[in-house]
Amino acid sequence: EIRFSGLMRPRLNFLILLMKVFSGHTLTCHRAEYQIDNECCPMCPPGNRVKTDCTEFRSTSCLPCTEGTFMNEPTGLKLCFSCAHCDSGLKIKRSCTFISDTVCEPLEGFYCIDSTGDGCEAAQKHKQCQPGQYISQKGTASTDTVCSDCSEGTFSNGTFESCRPHTQCDSVNLQLVKAGTASTDAECGEHSSTHMILIWVLVSFLLICLFIVGFVVYSVKTKKCLTGKI
Repeated sequence: EIRFSGLMRPRLNFLILLMKVFSGHTLTCHRAEYQIDNECCPMCPPGNRVKTDCTEFRSTSCLPCTEGTFMNEPTGLKLCFSCAHCDSGLKIKRSCTFISDTVCEPLEGFYCIDSTGDGCEAAQKHKQCQPGQYISQKGTASTDTVCSDCSEGTFSNGTFESCRPHTQCDSVNLQLVKAGTASTDAECGEHSSTHMILIWVLVSFLLICLFIVGFVVYSVKTKKCLTGKI
């Protein structure tokens, strides 16, 4: 049996206290453990949470995550994470399970502006091309629509993937009613009956004028001839 003198006992107590403090600061738990006070407790497996921490007499007690919550890795937490909800412009790609969170993806006509791994947290609607522009590059789940202006003599209402040439009314035996613009086609129409009547009136008027002029010239010449004979 080892006995310490009264002088050595305070020094020994101090040394023991120092070792306890030092060991508390250098406590390192294994990867599958978590620290609680001065203990290293086994973590709960994915899909579970801690119910009660371990003690020197018993191991960690775990509980499964409830509906709408998940835990995707070994944990020492006492609450599971809440499953994410897909925001506006997103839809569910993979539903939430007890061991994985919800994964979202853009709806048709939207593209992702905040991607995480193989999912998306925020989406924005594809840009709409203006009249006079065409869709030079269609939007995807990860990129926005690209628009370009139509060239002279072509048009688009903003939904075309290429500008279309204005209709040539003469080529289809019609008359131009309204000229085409960058956003609208030319408007053609049938030749109106009023237009044809006007043409016939003008032609008739010209013929009558020619007849009158010819008659006057003839009359003058005839009169001169008769006067000369007298």
